[in-house]
Order: sequence, then structure tokens, then C-alpha cells
Amino acid sequence: MAHATHYSSPRGMLFAPLTAWVHTMREQASRYHVYRRTVNELSALSTRQLADLGLNRSSLRTTAYRAAYHPAR
Repeated sequence: MAHATHYSSPRGMLFAPLTAWVHTMREQASRYHVYRRTVNELSALSTRQLADLGLNRSSLRTTAYRAAYHPAR
């Protein structure tokens, strides 16, 4: 005798796009948080400390953007 252990309904398919959207929004918020935190931390460094890292003030946002949205693989 067979027993059903999983029920599938079309209702679950209705929530899939919403779930994907929520996941995307959370991921974008997380990346933006990393970007802002990186900009703030780099901005707090002195010009000499930035030079030691090979950075200058005009490249802080670019560096933070790369850190948040294009992490090293």
C-alpha cells in the first residue's frame, strides 16, 4: 500500500516570485551595507595610511564598490 508523503499544490508556485524578490532585496541591502561600511572605514584613515595601502581619497568609492559588488573569487 502506498502513502503520499509530499503534497504539491499550484499555490506554492504563486509565492516563488515573491520569495525570489525578497531574497534579491536582502542581497542588495547586504551589499549596500558592505559598500557603506567600507567607505566609512576607509574615509576614517589618514592620507598616510591610505598611501600605505596604495589608495588615495579619490579612489575610495571605487575601491568600496569593488569590495561590495565584485568580491575576489
